[in-house]
Parts: sequence; C-alpha cells; structure tokens
Amino acid sequence: MSRVGRAPIVVPKGVEVNIEDGVVKVKGPKGALEAPVPADVTVARENGHLLVSRAGDKQEQRSLHGLTRALLNNAVVGVSEGFSKVLELRGVGYRAELAGKVLKMALGYSHPVDLEVPAGLEVEVAPSTPTLENGYLAARITLRSHDKQALGDFAAEVRSQRPVEPYKGKGLRYLDEVVKRKVGKQGKGEK
Repeated sequence: MSRVGRAPIVVPKGVEVNIEDGVVKVKGPKGALEAPVPADVTVARENGHLLVSRAGDKQEQRSLHGLTRALLNNAVVGVSEGFSKVLELRGVGYRAELAGKVLKMALGYSHPVDLEVPAGLEVEVAPSTPTLENGYLAARITLRSHDKQALGDFAAEVRSQRPVEPYKGKGLRYLDEVVKRKVGKQGKGEK
C-alpha cells in the first residue's frame, strides 16, 4: 500500500470538508479550495481525519492513491495555515517594488519588468540589505497564498525573469536555493 496514500489527513478546527462525487471541497479561514478525486479512489471522514483508499492494486490506482492524498493534504494545510515562498534578488542596480497589484522589477534590462500579481496571492517586498558574499544588495520578495500550486507557478514565473547566473551569483533565487558557482576565466599562468 502507498506510504503517502495511507497516511491520514488531520482536519484542524475551523476547516469544513464536503465530500461530493469526484470533488472534495475544503473551506477554512484562509480561503476555499477544491481537490479532484479520481473514480478508483474513495475519500472518507472518520474522527476528524480524512482517509484515502483505492479500489484495486493496479499501477495507475496506486499512483493516483498517493497523488489524491497529497492534493487533499495541500488543500487542508493551505486553507488552515497557508504557504509561502521567499525569493531573493541580488545584483547591483536590481530593485523590486510593489505598486498596487503589480510587481515592478529592475533586473538589468533596458526596460522594467512588470508582473501582475494573480488573485489570491499576497506579495511583500522587503528593502534591500547588504549580503555577506560579494557585497551585493539583496531585496527579498515574499509570496503567500492558500493555493500551493498557484503560489509555485507565480514564484517560478518571477524567478524566470532573471535566473541566477553562475559566475557572480546575480539574479533571482529562492531563499534556500544553492547555486553552484563557476570560477570564470583563468589568468595566464607563469611558465
């Protein structure tokens, strides 16, 4: 049996769960989400927990079992606690600011990069502070949402505007991202 699929999902207080045909609707203090349920997978509520089970033992049913449980867990955690991602912007002259529902960034291009923030996401831009390595200023962009998928999609879109380059480490990166640095050109050696 799937290790992920058989784990029960704890439903915290203040979270409503409605199980319907093919969809589980979850509503909580942070918002409301829906999670799809495939035909071969069943969801039951017992003693404040959601239990996910499957009809058979075929490969597709096993994989859908774990996937369905993970999507339900993300929905429950999202509407009760929410998710966040932090991006760091490093580089001389690189800036970010929030103007209404538009994230405006100066990323070294000849034009500013403006991204509209999708509905359901909160963006917070912290002022630039010096970093330990290279002395670059680093601005932090914090993204928050109850929908894990929408949060990840927007974070990836923001990061793709100026990915980290490996020589000086300039660009947009996730806060916990490890960037492998390259040494660059070697000078002439002595003969």
